Amino acid sequence: MSGCRACASIELTRVLELGPVPAADFFPPAAQPVSPLEAAHPAAMALCGRCGLAQLVDDDTVTQEPRGIEPQALIDQAAAAVADAAAAGFLRGRTVTEFGSPHGGTWMPHLVEWGFDEVIHDHPGGADVVIDSLGIMHEADQAAAFARRAAVTAPDGVLLLQFHSLHTIVTQGQWNALRHGHFAYYSLPALRRLLRAVGMGVATAWSYDLYGGTIMVAAVHGDIEPDDRVAAVLEREAAMTDPATVRTLQSAVDGHVGDLRAWLQAQRAVGARVYGYGASSRVVALLSLAGVDSSLLTAVADASPNKQGRRMPGCDIPIISPEELVTADPDRVVLTVPDLLGEVSRRYPTLGGRWVLDGPRTYGPQTADSERAPA
Repeated sequence: MSGCRACASIELTRVLELGPVPAADFFPPAAQPVSPLEAAHPAAMALCGRCGLAQLVDDDTVTQEPRGIEPQALIDQAAAAVADAAAAGFLRGRTVTEFGSPHGGTWMPHLVEWGFDEVIHDHPGGADVVIDSLGIMHEADQAAAFARRAAVTAPDGVLLLQFHSLHTIVTQGQWNALRHGHFAYYSLPALRRLLRAVGMGVATAWSYDLYGGTIMVAAVHGDIEPDDRVAAVLEREAAMTDPATVRTLQSAVDGHVGDLRAWLQAQRAVGARVYGYGASSRVVALLSLAGVDSSLLTAVADASPNKQGRRMPGCDIPIISPEELVTADPDRVVLTVPDLLGEVSRRYPTLGGRWVLDGPRTYGPQTADSERAPA
């Protein structure tokens, strides 16, 4: 990467370095021997001094993620976001188009329920409502991605864009949001600049609890004065364009990695059997940097049939079905995506009291997870 993915500036400051890690979306067959070359892909984040965009520096991987199952948390989030947009008067017109995410899921059924007709991106005159939920961050060329979405939005239409907030990532130490295939990490100040560059303005914004904190904005063509909600988020996230602030993520890496390994070793020492749930891309770098293998984490369950029978990249930890997890009757289950707690608790009640919610502050002596304190 020779310049910023959004504005082409060379004023880029490295704020997070993971070093070589496995590709976040490569899940080899379980029988395939582990190769040292699997964990040989550098991952780093840089912050642009001109537009403020946090971004993946380079990506030498090839996207090949097995399709996952859309969790209930995302389905519920989509319904809530569409309802909020409708209540605010932004679901106007008749046509809708969507830019999807490689991780699956769609808002289209909710829009159809509101009477919208789905159209292609190149629909003449553009679409009245354009949806992008967690999709645009997967575009390597951010300038082109924003220009494309602006072009697809009708002159009087609205772009509903939802993203995992950089403010959340930094303040909660979510360093493993950085991964291959995720090229951009947005604060609202930076996002507003990117939209302004393609002739759009942020009319309003909503905040949600998904992933610890996501934001949806309603963007329209033209220069528009931000409302009170936008102004409040801009003020809260002003520091997210400061390299010194974003660089605090580096210390979160060391703490999370060391604490997880120490906790797993302690569990093994007392004979506790630890499994995981959620073969998510976010946990790939964590397991690799912590040097975790199947002697510490026996297996990871995942609801996606496309991932079952494979293994976590860079190690020998197999991916099994949730039914196999229940049969194994583990002592602890590390939930790699805490948003799934409600869903998995309902589906697998026999595992109640065993869930340990992964996070940078989970395994240290001062913090307990919301389900059960790591013993």
